[in-house]
Amino acid sequence: MKREKINILESTCVPLPLANIDTDQIIPARFLSATSREGFGENLFRDWRYDKEGNRITDFVLNRSEYEGTILVTGSNFGCGSSREHAVWAIKDHGFKAVVSDSFADIFRNNALNNGLLPVQIPATILSELTAQIILNPGTIVKIDLEQQLISAEETGMSVPFSINAFRKQCLLNGLDNIDYLLEMKEEIIAFEKNRSL
Repeated sequence: MKREKINILESTCVPLPLANIDTDQIIPARFLSATSREGFGENLFRDWRYDKEGNRITDFVLNRSEYEGTILVTGSNFGCGSSREHAVWAIKDHGFKAVVSDSFADIFRNNALNNGLLPVQIPATILSELTAQIILNPGTIVKIDLEQQLISAEETGMSVPFSINAFRKQCLLNGLDNIDYLLEMKEEIIAFEKNRSL
């Protein structure tokens, strides 16, 4: 299905510097009954955001007014655990467009790219410096340039390249899922098949 195109993201960030955040922590299993992708954002990190009575835990980062934006900056091995597209749906539905880490679980990375969420992997030392800067100054603006495959923060002088699969990059730049990508190549595919059958 058609998605929002991603090219350049410029935003403040939400820091969550914890390693090994798994998909059940991102979206607990008890909230997986719905099949629509909407509505999962309200339960993103549910057990960290709310106590057992449903009251907000005031010191959790998503409940703190000084931290906002469309970029989540987190710790190593993000999205580990069971395969769960709902985890990506929850992150996107909350309003995030990109997640920055020094490592992602492979299955989470694939689910993210399949669902229009950009995972940006940077070296651990730079991630640590960036996280510290965001915590110190929540107004820090981070720029992610997908076309140039570059993440930067003017305030700190950080400018770091990141890698991404070329096919996935084109899908994100053009707001396409796998089916849309094939449909856009329909005429080329038909021509190829005709030539092949000659």
